[in-house]
Amino acid sequence: MASGADKVLTTLSRVSLGLGAVAIIPSVCLFDVDGGQRAVVLNMFTGIEDKVRGEGTHFKVPWLHQPKYYNIRVRPKLIQTTTGTKDLQMVTIHVRMLFKPEVNGLPTIHKTLGEDYDERVLPSIANEVMKATIAQYNAEELLTQREKVSKEIREAVVARASNFNILMDDVSITHLTYGKEFARAIEEKQVAEQQAEQQKFIVMKAEQERQATVIRAEGEAEAAKMISEALKEHGSGLIEVRRIDAAKDIAEALSKSPNVMYLPHGQQMLLNVGGKQQ
Repeated sequence: MASGADKVLTTLSRVSLGLGAVAIIPSVCLFDVDGGQRAVVLNMFTGIEDKVRGEGTHFKVPWLHQPKYYNIRVRPKLIQTTTGTKDLQMVTIHVRMLFKPEVNGLPTIHKTLGEDYDERVLPSIANEVMKATIAQYNAEELLTQREKVSKEIREAVVARASNFNILMDDVSITHLTYGKEFARAIEEKQVAEQQAEQQKFIVMKAEQERQATVIRAEGEAEAAKMISEALKEHGSGLIEVRRIDAAKDIAEALSKSPNVMYLPHGQQMLLNVGGKQQ
């Protein structure tokens, strides 16, 4: 009986060890690549393998194979730099880049740059491109030709990043800030332009007044000429008509005044305040 129990226990222990070994195999000999990731495998004997592992479960030899994971989703990165323009104005420019690694180039990226490749490459090439591009334009041209400047920066950054197996989905200028000297110069220019417009308006107004005076003088001269011709033709009758019209106007104005009293001709309306004279 004792020997039979020993055999059973031995069998159970062997089965348990086998099951434990089987349970350990997946965690030791398999690795998973999640969605949006890729993996490169470091072979401890030969180095980084050229094959890139996609999404799913893959086999590895314990210790011999060590997977390195990379995010292949598009990610944003904001780079800012302060540099000088062609006319020696200081400008602070912010550029946003949307980037991702080239999948087939991941082995090269891991060999030459490492997992923090974006921190090693993007700030340096972005700063170099921005400074070289901004130096070709005046401060005012950066405002009037912003789209052109952004396009040049984008094309240059895309070309430089491709040399490092980095793909750029978008590169755009988000902020453009000038120094205090340039802001003061812009303000002074705006004030000068407003003053120039005001002076232009004053000149136009004076010209219009001059033209109105000339037209008025011409009209009065023409009226005087017509009156003179009428006097020559009809005598003093026209003057009498004008005198009567003027008298009517004066009488009408006086009749509306409360402080004026009309006295008919030949009648005395004075009150005998002092009594009858002897």
